[in-house]
Amino acid sequence: MPKLFDIKFPGECKTLPEGFWSAIDVWIKKPHVINKRLCGVKETESRDLDRDGLQLLLDDAELFQDAMLFLSSGVLPAQTREQDKPWSFSVRTVIPKVNCYGTNQQKEVILKGFDKQQVTFLPFEENAEGKVSFKKGNIYKILLCSHGCEEWALELHLLTLDAWFFDGVAYAKLPWLSSDLLPKLVRWATECKSSEFRSTLSLLPVEKYSLMYQQLKEKYKAMVKVWPEVTDPEKFVYEDVAIATYLLVLWAEERAERGLTAIQSFVDLGCGNGLLVHILTNEGHPGKGIDVRRRRIWDMYGPQTVLEEKAITPSESFLFPGTDWLIGNHSDELTPWIPVIAARSSYCCRYFVLPCCFFDFYGKYQRRQCKKSQYREYLDFISEVSQVCGFNTEEDCLRIPSTKRVCLVGKSRNYELPDEVELEQQRARYIQSHQTFPGVTVQRPDVGVDGDCCHGNSDCDGTSGSTWGAGFQPRERVETVRNCAALPRDFVDRVVLQVADVLLGMTGGGTCGDWNQGGSLSVNEVAGMLEQETLQLLKKECGGLQTLLKNNHQVFRVEGGRVYIRDWRERKSSSASNQRKPIAPCALKTRSCWFHAHHPQGCPLQAENCAFAHGPDDLRPSTRPLKKTKHYVS
Repeated sequence: MPKLFDIKFPGECKTLPEGFWSAIDVWIKKPHVINKRLCGVKETESRDLDRDGLQLLLDDAELFQDAMLFLSSGVLPAQTREQDKPWSFSVRTVIPKVNCYGTNQQKEVILKGFDKQQVTFLPFEENAEGKVSFKKGNIYKILLCSHGCEEWALELHLLTLDAWFFDGVAYAKLPWLSSDLLPKLVRWATECKSSEFRSTLSLLPVEKYSLMYQQLKEKYKAMVKVWPEVTDPEKFVYEDVAIATYLLVLWAEERAERGLTAIQSFVDLGCGNGLLVHILTNEGHPGKGIDVRRRRIWDMYGPQTVLEEKAITPSESFLFPGTDWLIGNHSDELTPWIPVIAARSSYCCRYFVLPCCFFDFYGKYQRRQCKKSQYREYLDFISEVSQVCGFNTEEDCLRIPSTKRVCLVGKSRNYELPDEVELEQQRARYIQSHQTFPGVTVQRPDVGVDGDCCHGNSDCDGTSGSTWGAGFQPRERVETVRNCAALPRDFVDRVVLQVADVLLGMTGGGTCGDWNQGGSLSVNEVAGMLEQETLQLLKKECGGLQTLLKNNHQVFRVEGGRVYIRDWRERKSSSASNQRKPIAPCALKTRSCWFHAHHPQGCPLQAENCAFAHGPDDLRPSTRPLKKTKHYVS
């Protein structure tokens, strides 16, 4: 049996053989992370299998004999005698990305031989009558071999070398297996990291997700070209398409499981740009979005997409008894409240939340554990909130272009409806325990006999209600710009001139020719020379003094916490500076040169070589289009 490829592990690899099986599980369960033509896999069967079971499975005497020889090839003689130990048998269906690489799904039997440190892949086809036929030419195995003490290698063997069928999707070219797959398996086995999170799309049928995602991506791709916000359209459009796909498939599965015919309704709390609401509405689900600030893109959606500009405060005024699902997509300060609002809206209300920024009920979330990542700890906190509110909480990981991809889903309750009063008391006590404002009582809403937590029969208008969210601070309707850009120009000019004069006047300052480059100061030293009134004003800005200095990069260079006078004659050879885009011609000479006006020796560059104007006669008007007003989009 031919050994096609092998690759050695780095010396003294401490993670083997456990790391080998960890890496193999990634290739079995998540092949799409390396084979980008795949959407994922579906595992349909798993059990142990002995020699007799394998013979029944293959159902072909010649193939069975070849397989037995193949399974024992490449292993140590001591291992081949352990014939009584079974193989771990499973079946997976490999799902390609629909509309990109067809819809032909390939099936494989996977045999793990833990005693032999090998895994074998046996592709097969199944006809309408259930008759299975194996693709002998594409049977291969991956084997972990030990070559002496602390020496390991990974080998790939084929049952036959001359019949490999390449389809470019499930079956890659043989060189790809050596250049891409084996090195990746070695790296995964060496790192042997166990993820804190579940596999992506673990709650959904991957094939249905793949099909719907491609359909929605094609349907809404035009949004990228007309995106009016200053945010990246590629990221935000396709991210919302993916989230909408997830919800639509989740809801379709829910209807099938519960035997429902009615389409689920929804409310998106903190809907931001509203695109998720627009897609879900267009796909037939009645609902609306609420956000504290209106976005320009809202006007593009049309009247069928209902979006409301309103500050959301957790109270009886914001309960939704007639709504099936509440959505929190990067809902920031509302995130921990969404399971609470869903639980108090009605016994049948469910929720989906995608946590991003870390908020407690009444402010920023304060870390309580150091053994977990901050993200994992926060997800556990929201899951705890959900459990206390009475939900059976499920966790999943989305396929979106974001580092915060884990969602929590509450589809059902862990208590019966008659226990609603007791559960409501539990929720109130839990929220009270997180209250950080002394003297404010967290009231609980009145609970009726039917368990409905809202006094009305329709969604409330947000104008009145109890204060069980007292102390909660919704974000401001107008986002304050705090990057020093809004500071008065004369204030900024005064600080720049004061700092530059000190640097230029320092003894021992470097010179290049006759031009004074000045000395350097740490940012803390610069702060120590400024007046208290100046520092107090800068403290109100994000980044404070350092941001102001970096904003004035024409004059200063801030590196490693130190401030220098910038010399425009210097041309760094670093890769970062080489990759910077060249200055557009329309941006040249539209601002005055600070050095020409304030440096004792003037600008170190000649006027024709300087990007800034040397005097009024050299100044030209800007031809750049007006910058869009910044809107913040979730």
